[in-house]
Amino acid sequence: MHNYVRKFIMHLELERNLSVNTVKNYEHDLKQFLEFLSTQLACRKPGIRHVTRLAIRHFLSHLRHQGTKVSTMRRKLAAIKSFMKYMCSRENLKVNPAIGIKMPAGEKRLPCFVEEDDIEKLMMIPQGDGLTHLRDLAILEILYGTGMRLSELHLLDVGDIDLFSETVRVKGKGRKERLIPLGRMAVKAMKSYLRKRSEFLAQRHRLEERAFLINRFGRRLSRRGIQRIVRHNLERVCKLKQMSPHVLRHTFATHLLEKGADLRAVQELLGHASLSSTQIYTHVTSERLKQVYDQAHPRA
Repeated sequence: MHNYVRKFIMHLELERNLSVNTVKNYEHDLKQFLEFLSTQLACRKPGIRHVTRLAIRHFLSHLRHQGTKVSTMRRKLAAIKSFMKYMCSRENLKVNPAIGIKMPAGEKRLPCFVEEDDIEKLMMIPQGDGLTHLRDLAILEILYGTGMRLSELHLLDVGDIDLFSETVRVKGKGRKERLIPLGRMAVKAMKSYLRKRSEFLAQRHRLEERAFLINRFGRRLSRRGIQRIVRHNLERVCKLKQMSPHVLRHTFATHLLEKGADLRAVQELLGHASLSSTQIYTHVTSERLKQVYDQAHPRA
């Protein structure tokens, strides 16, 4: 069974061209499922015959009793379903035991976002003409101005940016590329940062560095470094349950829809494969309208 899982993971990487994170998560989920089967069956190497409809249901029940988030359970079931579908198409498995097993209902949590007034305050925090100040401002302006994901910003190279046409090319989920327009303030912040970045790298003889965001050693800034910068600045202007770069992505989408942007256009900008992923923001704006109504209408 472990050999089949290895072949499936290679299939995801080479043929389906899924993102590194997705492949890593699917591999972890399937290994966890195999460990569960080994424990339940007291068998070191469970075979494909041990993957039954009942075994999958028991696995989901086990996860629920452990307090696993519904969203995580849905991903693990998706990994098992994808694996079993692969086994039927590539390894001549006759019956797919995962067919018909429904996904647990998803959690309906509205995304956190930053108010417009707080966004203005946020952009005023990184003051100065040093490399780190200019870089941190560019990070905030890009995340709020484009809605790109943390992973997309982390992998951004200088060659992906076209300041003449004011667009940026990003590599999204499934390694799909998309072009995102850059706003006036983002362009201004990026130009200032790029000038200082060039000076800094020239002094250290590292002009060959392709990464757009660099650390104090002139190397690509880590994902954790970006998260730390965003959290540090957000904590100074607002109090939210989440203080991650994803909050600025949520804020980007929410503010666009509040200003009347088309849902399909927001979907394209965010790089969502399905419109249903974008529709969560319509619930956010609806909730905001209700709050305004309750506060302002005499009969509310």
